[in-house]
Amino acid sequence: MSDLSALIVGCGDVGGRLARQLLAQGWQVAGLRRSVDALPAGVRPIAADLSDRRQPQAWPERAPDYLVYCVAASQHDEAGYRAAYVEGLRHVLGWLKANDQYPRRLLFVSSSSVYAQQDGEWIAEAAATEPEGYSGKVMLEAERLALDSGIPATIVRLTGIYGPGREWLLSQVRQGYRVAEEPPLYGNRIHAEDAAGLLAHLLRADAQGVALDDCYIGVDNDPAPLAEVVAWLREYLGVTQWSDEQRVRRTGSKRCSNARARALGWAPTYPSYKEGYAAILEGRN
Repeated sequence: MSDLSALIVGCGDVGGRLARQLLAQGWQVAGLRRSVDALPAGVRPIAADLSDRRQPQAWPERAPDYLVYCVAASQHDEAGYRAAYVEGLRHVLGWLKANDQYPRRLLFVSSSSVYAQQDGEWIAEAAATEPEGYSGKVMLEAERLALDSGIPATIVRLTGIYGPGREWLLSQVRQGYRVAEEPPLYGNRIHAEDAAGLLAHLLRADAQGVALDDCYIGVDNDPAPLAEVVAWLREYLGVTQWSDEQRVRRTGSKRCSNARARALGWAPTYPSYKEGYAAILEGRN
């Protein structure tokens, strides 16, 4: 039985999966979100709106061993991103400071949108971060806030998360939407369960005294061309028609590497889109 504790701020899909994994390992887990009714069983609820700087009534009296900041913006514009990732984190850090609480480590869940490369390059953690869009720019600002918080911090840049309930591409394929084949548009993805698994792996490693880097990319083993993924899904789903009007659209093309995370001993349960989408379509995960 572990005596370790974690506070997961933004205990939604990925955060909830992380909570269940940690609970299974004997951790004590608190989850902060607006609607605590959706928290997994066994998670201590903390109801809070991160846009409100007032400390939640259920804030823990003791500092958690680990803080995981894993929120999702409810408003998809620059103001929404800033409120969720920068101001929300600033509020949480303020609550910790006001209570003289200092976790062992902060995991801040960020995004590969901080990388603007679009010519199919391989990307590792140290690649240039020169985002053009507001999402990447705000994420970099939030990352800096985490790293400058005074708490040992590690940034986890997740790529395109998919899983049950995250099935936009499946919907596009079923409708026969097309995707350009040349030049290849490489996409990066990670199953939601593997995203949670990477976070859990980092927490366990730190608890065991392993020195963590300040950044990890969360991605599967196969940053495949989108046309290849669509072709495989069409065959799996038995889709034969093509839409004449619309295409699957995406911008940019890069290949993110998980070498650093794998060197730490982590490996995805769903190493490519094939295993991951098969599990979704078969109702397994």
